[in-house]
Amino acid sequence: MEHLQAYRAAGGGKHRANKQFGTSVPGRRLLIAAAVLFAASVANTESKAQSGPFAPLAGSWSGAGTVTLDDGSTERIRCRAKYAPIGPTMEMSLTCASDAYKFNLGANVKAEGNAIAGSWSEASRNISGSLQGRGAGGNYELLASTAGFNANISLKTSGNKQNVTMRADSQFRGANIQLSK
Repeated sequence: MEHLQAYRAAGGGKHRANKQFGTSVPGRRLLIAAAVLFAASVANTESKAQSGPFAPLAGSWSGAGTVTLDDGSTERIRCRAKYAPIGPTMEMSLTCASDAYKFNLGANVKAEGNAIAGSWSEASRNISGSLQGRGAGGNYELLASTAGFNANISLKTSGNKQNVTMRADSQFRGANIQLSK
């Protein structure tokens, strides 16, 4: 008992464990409220990104596949995709490269029901156009168009696996890509 009294006397009559690094009770409450508010805002942002027609795509994906060129030759490619859905809209990027071939595809789309419309661009060739199609739940059939170029794009997602198939009517004949999260 004497030991406890001496300990309290050395700490100004208070047990040292009761001191919270100089933070007052109102200060601690403010800190806790700020932490709860931050956690709620992060959860709310994540739930907005994870809801809507493009939610199954959200995040970063990577994988490999093949690209078929106009002369019929094929090359193995490595790809990275990033999908950023917010409600009925989504921004996406797909970058694929082999030893001799590379493309950087970007798109902004919006869904109204099962109908999808938007725009796309391919940075390394400096071309862009419109994108339209149908789909939901991670499975989409789209048509990318611009003057002198049309490509059918099929996206099929199941859990953390995704298959992307492109078929075109020009130099770039198509691609088959398997991605995973």
